[in-house]
Parts: sequence; C-alpha cells; structure tokens
Amino acid sequence: MTDEILTIDEVAAYLKLAKKTAYRLAAEGKLPGFKVGGSWRFKREDVEKWIEQAKRKEAK
Repeated sequence: MTDEILTIDEVAAYLKLAKKTAYRLAAEGKLPGFKVGGSWRFKREDVEKWIEQAKRKEAK
C-alpha cells in the first residue's frame, strides 16, 4: 500500500476527468478527499477503493 497524496490536477488526470468535475465531486463528498490549507488532496489508496466500490455498485 502507498501513502501517495494526489492534488486535484493529478486526481483529475488519473480519473480522466475535467478538473472542474473532480472538484465538484470532492466538494459534494462523492470523491474521497480532504483539504489542506484550502487545497484539495486525495490519498491514491482511497481513490482506488472508491473506484472498486463504484465498480461493485455498477455490477449489482
């Protein structure tokens, strides 16, 4: 496991989303993240878990 922290730009690129969409999902609490000094940060591990949960939800 990794403790790698991603910025909003990095998570948007990782998920192939527009930065605005990633920001909106984070602000709505749909994308797991946290703010540091007003800037969004994301643990890669949490984002990967979020993806897996979304995949399982879709499969049902």
